[in-house]
Amino acid sequence: MVGKSSGQYELPFGAALRRVRLAAGMSQEQLGLEAGVQRNFISLIETGQNQPTVNTIAKLARALGLKASELVVEAEREAEPRPRARRSAAT
Repeated sequence: MVGKSSGQYELPFGAALRRVRLAAGMSQEQLGLEAGVQRNFISLIETGQNQPTVNTIAKLARALGLKASELVVEAEREAEPRPRARRSAAT
């Protein structure tokens, strides 16, 4: 589908970006300045409202000290279902 997203990675990519950004101790504004993108665009990505191009992913990753592929792997990890905690049966 051209121009449409499957919806599978919007939130996981944004969540991964936010997690990595915070781990790096960067604000959205700092990341935007380092990557050459607007702060509000970072916010839209992190909330799943917008998706970056491959070029933008590369800029964001470089600003975070990562390879673009490493940032994508982080998004894939976010998209993987997490195991649920088992409940103990009440006796």
